[in-house]
Amino acid sequence: MATWMWIILVLVALAAGLALGFFGARKYMEKYLKENPPINEEQLKGMMLQMGQKPSKKKLNQMMASMKRNAK
Repeated sequence: MATWMWIILVLVALAAGLALGFFGARKYMEKYLKENPPINEEQLKGMMLQMGQKPSKKKLNQMMASMKRNAK
């Protein structure tokens, strides 16, 4: 096989590996963040208490909905 064929083969394999690695890692992180959200209601409630606010259920639900909307 000619040298230029090897070079093309290596470049194609490198590009395919980069593309597969990128999309695989992206899919994994999306799944991980969906299963393990970065913050939950208990953590949000604790943060509000530390800030001196009295967290009502309505306010917690509004803030969680807002965070989910912003995450998309």
